[in-house]
Parts: sequence; C-alpha cells; structure tokens
Amino acid sequence: MNIVSYPGSPYPLGATWDGKGVNFALFSNNATSVELCLFNASDDEKEYATIKMTERTHQIWHAYLPDVKPGQLYGYRVHGPYEPCNGHRFNPHKLLLDPYAKAITRTIEWHDSLFGYKMGDEEEDLSFGKSDSARYIPKCVVVDSSFNWEGDKAPKIPYHRTIIYETHVKGFTKLHPDIPEDIRGTYAALAHPVTIKYLKELGVTAVELMPVHHFISDRHLVEKGLTNYWGYNTIGYFAPDVRYSSSGTHGEQVVEFKEMVKALHKAGIEVILDVVYNHTAEGNQMGPTLSFRGIDNAAYYRLTDEKRYYMDYTGTGNTLNANLPNVLRLIMDSLRYWILEMHVDGFRFDLASTLARELHEVDRLSAFFDIIHQDPVISQVKLIAEPWDIGEGGYQVGEFPPGWAEWNGKYRDCIRDYWRGADSMLAEFAERFTGSSDLYRDDNRKPTASINFITAHDGFTLHDLVAYNEKHNAANGEDNNDGESHNRSWNCGEEGPTDDPEVQALRAKQKRNFLTTLFLSQGVPMLVAGDELSRTQSGNNNAYCQDNEISWLNWQEADKELLTFTRRLIHFCKKHPVFNRRGWFKGQPIKGDKLKDIAWFLPEGREMDEENWSHDFAKSLGVYMNGKGLHAKGPKGEQIVDDSFYVIFNAHYEPLTYKLPPKKYGSTWRKVIDTASGTMDEKGEELASGKTLEVAARSVVVLQQPN
Repeated sequence: MNIVSYPGSPYPLGATWDGKGVNFALFSNNATSVELCLFNASDDEKEYATIKMTERTHQIWHAYLPDVKPGQLYGYRVHGPYEPCNGHRFNPHKLLLDPYAKAITRTIEWHDSLFGYKMGDEEEDLSFGKSDSARYIPKCVVVDSSFNWEGDKAPKIPYHRTIIYETHVKGFTKLHPDIPEDIRGTYAALAHPVTIKYLKELGVTAVELMPVHHFISDRHLVEKGLTNYWGYNTIGYFAPDVRYSSSGTHGEQVVEFKEMVKALHKAGIEVILDVVYNHTAEGNQMGPTLSFRGIDNAAYYRLTDEKRYYMDYTGTGNTLNANLPNVLRLIMDSLRYWILEMHVDGFRFDLASTLARELHEVDRLSAFFDIIHQDPVISQVKLIAEPWDIGEGGYQVGEFPPGWAEWNGKYRDCIRDYWRGADSMLAEFAERFTGSSDLYRDDNRKPTASINFITAHDGFTLHDLVAYNEKHNAANGEDNNDGESHNRSWNCGEEGPTDDPEVQALRAKQKRNFLTTLFLSQGVPMLVAGDELSRTQSGNNNAYCQDNEISWLNWQEADKELLTFTRRLIHFCKKHPVFNRRGWFKGQPIKGDKLKDIAWFLPEGREMDEENWSHDFAKSLGVYMNGKGLHAKGPKGEQIVDDSFYVIFNAHYEPLTYKLPPKKYGSTWRKVIDTASGTMDEKGEELASGKTLEVAARSVVVLQQPN
C-alpha cells in the first residue's frame, strides 16, 4: 500500500496525532535504518504497510503520515549491526514496541521468534534468529489525547495529612460482590462509587497503585500457569496496562484510566503510581527482543566491560542506564506525561537506588536527582523512594536528598520486633515512633520524609504476620522464592489457621497493636489494602505470581471488627494534629509552659533517664505528647494546638501496673483507646493524675487530656 509520508519532526518522541495526521519519532543512536510498520486493527499479525524513515535529526528518526488517525496500530523494525560482544543486538526480523507508545493492544504470546538469537543454538545469544516475531508481539496504538477533565484539580494533600493505601488495581475489586462483574479488577472498578465510598469511610487520602505501566509476564511463569501479577516487569512507560481495562484495548484503556483519576480526585483522593524505571522486561542476554534491546541495546542498558552482558542491580537481568541522556529523557518524559496528561499526584520509585548509580556506586548528586529537582512539574508532586537495590554500595534508608520521602524499612523492622517480643532497645523504638530523626533530621527533612509501614506488598500480610513463623510459598511453583530476608513474624503460639480461642484473641490484639502504633507514629502511614480486613495469603510472603484468590481481597470473609477499629483509628488520628506533626519534637519546655513537648515515662510514673535508654529493652514505656507543643501554624497564621495524650505501650507478656504522670501533666485523663479490648471511646473512663492503671499484656492504651 502506498502511504504518503512527510519528513515530520523529531519531537515529541512517540506517535503524536495533531488532528490532521500523526508524527512518528524514535530515538536510536546506532541504527543504520528504521522501518515504521502499520497494522490493521482487525488483523494485526502482518503489517499492511512499511514506511522507511529517511529523516534523522540528532539520533531521532522521524516521519509524518497525514492519512493516519487515532486507533492506528504500529511497531518498528530497526536495522543495524548484530554484534552482542560490542553491545549491539539489532535484528530487523523482530517487530519492536515504541518506548513512547501511549497504548499497547494486548499481552505477549510467547514464542521462540520473540528472541533475537536462534533458540537452542550452541552459540546461544551470539547466534542470529531470522524468524519474524510480528504475529506474537502486541502492537502500539496511536491515541487521541483529548479528554474532558471537567475542571479536575489535584487534591494536593500535604504530606503531614497524607495516609497512603497501597493496593493492586485488579486484586482490590476482583471479588467485590457490590461492583458490577463486568468491570471488576479494572480501572473502572476503582472509580466505582462503591470503591470510593469505602476509601472515604476508611479515611485514606491516597491510593498507591502497584505497577500499571504495561508489563510482561515472564515466559517461565506463563509456562507454569502463573503470571507476573505484581507487574514489576515494565515494557511500556507511557501505556496504562491493558489488563485493567474494561472498555477496550485500542486506546480505550487510556480514557478509562483518566476517568478513574478524575473520580478519585472528585472524592479528594490522590493517585500515586508505583513505577519501575530501574529495569525492563527484556531480561539478561538470554531474554527476548521486544523494544529497547532491538532499538539500541547499547544506548539503553548498563553493559559490563565485555559488552555482551548486563549489569544487574535489580535481580531481573538488566538495569536501565540512567546516566545516558536519552534514558534520562525517557524517564522524565514519562513522569511528566503521567502528571500532565494523566493527572497523577506522585510516584513511588521501585529500587530507586539503581537510578542514582554513577558507574557502579550510588551518587547522591547523580544526574537523575539533579534533573528531578530542577523540573518545574515533577518536583512538585510526591516523590517516594524504595531506598535500596541489590548492588553493593547502594543507598540505605535515610540517604535520599531533601524533597524525597522514603519507605522506612527500619521502622518496619523495629515495630515488628517490638511487638513480637524480640530484644530491641527503647531508644530505637522511640526514634521510629517519633519520625526517625536519626535518619532524616540532619538533611533538613521533616518527619514526613518517613513513609511508615508495618507490611507491604512484598511480604506477609498483617494477618499472616501474626499467624505464621515460616513462609509457605509452595503455590509459587518454586522451592525457594524469597520475599523479605527475614519476616520478623510471630504466630502467637500456633502455625497457620487455628481454632484455639486464646491464640485467635492474641492475634486480633496484635493486629490492633500494629495498626495503633502505625497511625500514632510521626511520619506518613502506609496501609496495605486488605490488612484492615485481616486478609491472608496463607503464609505466602511473596505472592508476586499469584493472580488468583491468594492475592485478591476476599470481601466475603472480611474481618468487620478489625475494619471498624481501623476506620475509627484513622479518623481519630486525622482529627488530632499531635499525631501528624510537621516538625520534630524538641524535647524542651514550651514557651510559657514548664512542660516539654514530649516526655517518656517508666511504669512507676517517673521520667526516663539516660540509663533507661541505654540498658533497658523495649518491653514497655509511656510517652506524653503535649498538644501545646506542635510549633505549627494554620493557613491563616493561627497557632495550632491540640489535646495532650499519654500513650502506654506494653509488649510484655504479662500485664503491668502504670502510675499516671503527676498533676502538672494534667489533673484528669480519659482512656480513649485500649487495644486489649478493642475499644475506642472519646468519652471513656476518667482517671486522675498519679493514679494507677493496669495495662494488659501486649497492648496499647491511649489517654487523652483536653487542652
């Protein structure tokens, strides 16, 4: 077919419809020629037209097709040397996905032709495969970017008022009985009034979606009847994954995603994306040729000195080279696209340390951070780092620059150890509870730099944390599939399901202890979807490949008592700014008041001294939090004050008698939370100062003193 082609423009990259035609632009530094291949929507196995792109500007190949419209399917074939030992793996027999594709039609159909080398050849990846892959690879879609946002505005919730809810698009609604069956597990289901009502009643302010960039399910998983359910295997950094679309596969998924964001924003809920810019789905030298590898392998990946092999700081076989300008541009263009075109409110960066590596070491002042900080769009949204990777010399918790928040793995480990009764010093618990100043304060960051979490997607659920000592991952189809290196769990006396009422009661109390500690702590709390319902994965601490009932939320078996407790707890903490401070505790008397903004007590009612911090193990302590010591002002400059609170933590296996602080801290206290009984009552029992209170074994008591 004769297709009219004009020179076009090198920018923007990708396929851009301007109302009259489509501009195609593809970066490749080392290619010798590039072919644009067009496919029919009704039959995408063989191209109906091939256009040789003759225009090249600054390593960008480009063409403008005036007769092409949205919905057009396309891909690329890129010519160049096939020299793996020199880092080049060009193979024009392989149809390639556009790295800037805004939509991708379907998932991959695994076949040997998807690999650039000849499968089974004794020379392995040094051989050259000539089989055509077009039939088996999905196609890119030209999209119409116009959308009626109806005046949509970002909620822009400050960090100190943020409560993050980590969830999976499919798993959250797949089994929900009150959502129409035909949209369950999709973007539309997350936008459904039933979902939004639930999130509002729960009290969360942001949903953090596990990867929605178009991803690949690994061949070895598919052959076992499994899938890459979590989605940390990206191949399309601009395309919302087609699996979560209920409305169509040829661009409709883009509109459906935007509708989801718009609906959540109307409810005042932010959307944060978990993004994977550290590696791609193409794996190591034995992986498939799907996009970047065939477009320009040496210009996208970190290669070893031998050039044939890949640096692997991610455990996935490859690492994108964020030191190269074109890769940095890809990442930044992708981030800006999701902010400006898709209206998302922030990002959680998977294995973020990888992006900061200059050569082999992590450089705090790397090009990645420099560009992020100077970008007027990206720098204004929430930026959250998973502050580690698997390479040596990488970042640790607390080492990212100002402007970033971090998943605080030290918080997780400390709080887990505390409630399972492991030896842990009082000072460590106090640091984590008050925002981890030892990690963030010296960098002029605030307590909100700490994303506090007890559980995350890549470990035990909250229920399993108190029900299993060992991981049970047989369903993964692998003998040794590690999640966390150490679960720090305690089964409360019996492994797995039990009919023992004492064990069941202890587990329920431990769940309340974890949740209460999380939401009373300074920093930004993150709750994993389903923990408030006692969701279980039956001891599987790494259900990354389980797209089934192991991972999906079971709404029919929800723990309604825990859900009610969690809802009330979240709304209680949101109501009181003493639990979501903007600045650090100073531990000093407040001006005009002899009382400190925070004080720590032993069971006998006296303040702790240096010896207690140095030698006592953290089994029990009380903390006074002064509502007059917030050191914060409201939007109109008004001084913010709150009630004062006295919180008693008892991780001991026996009850303890606590003497309440002397009268200067308040003449009367009201017990508002008791995790032993699961009660929450802001009109609870009144207690006089200096009186004694029995605190049950393994429980939290919160006392309130009105100001």
